[in-house]
Formats: sequence, C-alpha cells, structure tokens
Amino acid sequence: MTAHRMSEERYSASDPLLTVAQAGEYLGTGERFIRRLITERRIAFVKVGKYVRLERSALDALVDKGRIPSQR
Repeated sequence: MTAHRMSEERYSASDPLLTVAQAGEYLGTGERFIRRLITERRIAFVKVGKYVRLERSALDALVDKGRIPSQR
C-alpha cells in the first residue's frame, strides 16, 4: 500500500482536519485555549507545512477524557 493511499484512508470526510479557530468554535472555547493545549502537548495535532491542524476525533477524545460521570 502506498503512503498516499494510506493517508487517504486515514483522513476522511468523517474526521476532517480543523484549524485552531475551527477547533475553538467546535469546543466552544477560544483559540488561545486550543493553542495552549497544543503548546503543552495535551492534544494531538498535525503539522501541514507551517500550518497546525487538529483532527475532530482528537477533540472528541479530549472531551471524553474530561467527562465526569453523574452520581445518579
């Protein structure tokens, strides 16, 4: 399997790459919070040349990791 084919399978329309601004909007936070997560390496990110992108699945995983179940 070629590297190009593997990348096509890995990144699909169901898991798009988001900009920092889009990621902040998706989580309902500001860009500054997202940039801090990236700087502290608390979230996985992708470098596309000089641009930073985040997979929606990485954002969903961050939310799931912080989820606290109810007591009732």
